[in-house]
Amino acid sequence: MTLPGGFQPVKSSTRTLEVLEALAASPQRRSLVDLARALDIPKSSLHGILRTMAQRGWVESDPTGTRFGLGVRALQVGAAYLTSDDTVGLLGGVLDDLSRQFGETVHLGRLDGAHIVYLAKRESVHPLRLYSAIGRQLPAHATALGKALLAERPDDALEGLLSWPLPALTPHTVTDREALRAELAAVRERGYAVDREENTEGIVCFATAVPLAAPASDAISLSVPVARLDAAGEDHIVAALRRAVDQVRAARGLLFTA
Repeated sequence: MTLPGGFQPVKSSTRTLEVLEALAASPQRRSLVDLARALDIPKSSLHGILRTMAQRGWVESDPTGTRFGLGVRALQVGAAYLTSDDTVGLLGGVLDDLSRQFGETVHLGRLDGAHIVYLAKRESVHPLRLYSAIGRQLPAHATALGKALLAERPDDALEGLLSWPLPALTPHTVTDREALRAELAAVRERGYAVDREENTEGIVCFATAVPLAAPASDAISLSVPVARLDAAGEDHIVAALRRAVDQVRAARGLLFTA
């Protein structure tokens, strides 16, 4: 494949990155045969790639040496990304404030193609809460974070981001093209997005885009179990998110400055 500008990707580098991405996307270790089939890489070539990556700490195998997962080097690089990201540092106080106010799960997420990736979180103080993890990737259309960021873009741009038909994570997930467009129009009008059990049944999530770029690439959210939410609670959460966005808008001059 030749990219615009005549750039020709290096095949060995591409394969190495494909292996990393495949292992990162899998909740369990994968076998050589499984990876070779999924990535369409000859087993002999893949074996050499995995041995090299293991020697450098990017890949680890199980005791049998036949199943592979990410190594500690991947964790170190991921942690370094978060440590060096200006937005994560800038918004830490905002996430702390929301967490103290509500005692519920708070996230900072970033749009990555058709997905949202959690960059930071503050845990709920309650036993009943949303399960999530930093680095987890979810379909943008099924989350309040994702919808807040998709709404920052014109409808025609969505065709280049999303692949139809959209996957449903729960029976409540919006998967229809026109229904999603209507939902994003509503997000633009009211200034925040809502995920009503579209990502996880029993959980409602509210999110607002972070005004640090145009269009925004990051958003903050607060997730609440349906059992702890009422109309007054929704209003309180939305008002707090609006205040948080105002704080970010006032502080954005600090970003990327010496």
